[in-house]
Amino acid sequence: MGTVGDAYDNAMAESFFASLEAELIERHSFESKAQARMAVFTWIEGWYNPRRRHSGLGYLSPLNFERSQQMQFDARKHEADHADGAPQTV
Repeated sequence: MGTVGDAYDNAMAESFFASLEAELIERHSFESKAQARMAVFTWIEGWYNPRRRHSGLGYLSPLNFERSQQMQFDARKHEADHADGAPQTV
């Protein structure tokens, strides 16, 4: 989070909402709030998080970015757990 007046304070959030507006809201008209909510949910969970690549995440989708971070964390934890050379028990 940036400081007050920092140009990058809300950059990620503003980028998200600009994409939402350009890719979904401006292209559709909704008959009800419920229909709009479902369309936004579907856009986020069906497109934005699993597939859309982001420059701020190294051109990975949020889902793939989280998976890569988890894999790195798991690998570091595995290395730390086995660094002492003690025999492993299962």
